[in-house]
Amino acid sequence: MDDDVCGVLLEPIQGEGGVYVPPADYLAKVKELCTKHDSLLIYDEVQTGFCRTGKWFAWMISGVKPDILTMAKAIGGGVPMGAFAVDEKLAHVFAPGDHGTTFGGNCLACAASYAAISTMRAEGLDKVAAKTGAYFKQGLQEIAKAFPDKVKEVRGEGLILGMEMTKPAGSLVKTAQDRGCIINCTAGNVLRFVPPLIITEADIAKLLVVLKEIIKDF
Repeated sequence: MDDDVCGVLLEPIQGEGGVYVPPADYLAKVKELCTKHDSLLIYDEVQTGFCRTGKWFAWMISGVKPDILTMAKAIGGGVPMGAFAVDEKLAHVFAPGDHGTTFGGNCLACAASYAAISTMRAEGLDKVAAKTGAYFKQGLQEIAKAFPDKVKEVRGEGLILGMEMTKPAGSLVKTAQDRGCIINCTAGNVLRFVPPLIITEADIAKLLVVLKEIIKDF
């Protein structure tokens, strides 16, 4: 890191990499380096944004605010859309038309985004995700304790959770699907859970039963 670095781009919680939550002081130290070298701190919150982590954005967990924030996926409630925000000190850089795209700012995507965000606010889905996520994480941790030879670690925040297995676990995706549960495996051996924010504890309980049974035979 030196004065030639114009910006640092990172995920406040790694998604595809295996649901890695940084140490408590990590983002603050990155921000300190960026300030020292006059570099921009940029967060990719495409996967972690909009209540996913139990906060509106994952950076709010640490309180380390970025200079630039990228957003997509949940912002449109199922309609393809992406957006980015900049800190007040950077707002003067952009004028209307500077960042143009053929379909940028189209009415359908903007209306869908407004409806999705309004619903998230009205239903308090950040608090919902925090509560159901804590229940889910506790259940996964109990499974990990039951099978210490098969589960290495459980990690994540809110409703983005990862269960790292001690060996490649891609086969469990099909096994779970055969039992009526859709799960995901990333980074080879990490079962990743990113369910709808409206998932209920009853749904989670059913999944936990299936997980325990298929991991027992894994």
